[in-house]
Amino acid sequence: MRDYIIIGAGQAGLAMAYHLKALNKDYIILDANSEVGAPWLKRWDSLKLFTPSEFNNLPGLKFPHKKGHYADKYEIADYLKSYVQKFEIPVHLNQKVTSLKKTDGIFNLKTEDQQYEALNVVIATGPFHTPYTPCCSQKVDSNIRQIHSEHYKNPTQLKDGDTLVVGAGDSGVQILKEVSECGRNVYFSGCTSVGTLPQEFLGKTLWWWFSKTGVLSASKYSWLGKKLINGTQPIIGTDVKALFRRKNVHCVGRTVDANQEEIVFEKDRVSTIKNIIWATGFRPNFNWIEDVELDEMCYPKNYRGISSTEGIYYIGLPWLHTRGSATLGGVKKDALYLSNHIKSKES
Repeated sequence: MRDYIIIGAGQAGLAMAYHLKALNKDYIILDANSEVGAPWLKRWDSLKLFTPSEFNNLPGLKFPHKKGHYADKYEIADYLKSYVQKFEIPVHLNQKVTSLKKTDGIFNLKTEDQQYEALNVVIATGPFHTPYTPCCSQKVDSNIRQIHSEHYKNPTQLKDGDTLVVGAGDSGVQILKEVSECGRNVYFSGCTSVGTLPQEFLGKTLWWWFSKTGVLSASKYSWLGKKLINGTQPIIGTDVKALFRRKNVHCVGRTVDANQEEIVFEKDRVSTIKNIIWATGFRPNFNWIEDVELDEMCYPKNYRGISSTEGIYYIGLPWLHTRGSATLGGVKKDALYLSNHIKSKES
């Protein structure tokens, strides 16, 4: 029996562990992966953060790189590993929680080979659970290589020939840029009117401007927060218009359908594609929690991470409270809020 069990050893779970340790709670972290930092290491090789080092620290430990440095995925994973070592955080790896149930005031957690009990549970599994691809992907000829962005590493995974990148978010644009730089013919499916922001402006980083203008601290309940949530998210650090003007990049609009080798778009029909990279995002999955209440976006209902179910807390979700709630440097504010709530509740 533990006071707390944290599910997930990413930045959100580790930030919460820092505070539970300070409160002298008996706790452990359960994580589905074989090593700390694995979700970062699984992403594409050239990935870099949009936020500079000075905005990336978890509570109690600065990010170990000079100001203005944009970390790659290996540096992020190393930082998380060093965080676990420094604060002696008890992480139980290869323990994917398959069910969470509350009985007589006690939480019962099951993994594939273990059972755990706790008085309280902090769910820090993040927003990226089930890779999403549209239904038409099932109609694509089996000779065409299809990869979701979760499994994309670099262009060496691709067959020779034309490549389609689907998705106008940060991942889709970064992958499109990398693949197009190899000289191959690339089709882009997605919105081309997406805005873009530079990583630096007037000698300051974008995140410095965000912090000064209140963008990072705006609550989702505020006027600014609601505007940001409902608006289209800009691409950061890539000149999207210049990318779309490249001679080997062809913007074809939304992907409508597929019929074996022929892929149907809003603006074209193409039968020469040999690879498809689906940068089409993820869907949340919290169905393993018994009696969980979900909102319209399929995330658990909560107020600043406090669930309607006594003893369940959430951290690391998009817009849990602010735009930074799901970021490496922003999650510490939510962890502090939950820590203060726990202290006041138990005093």
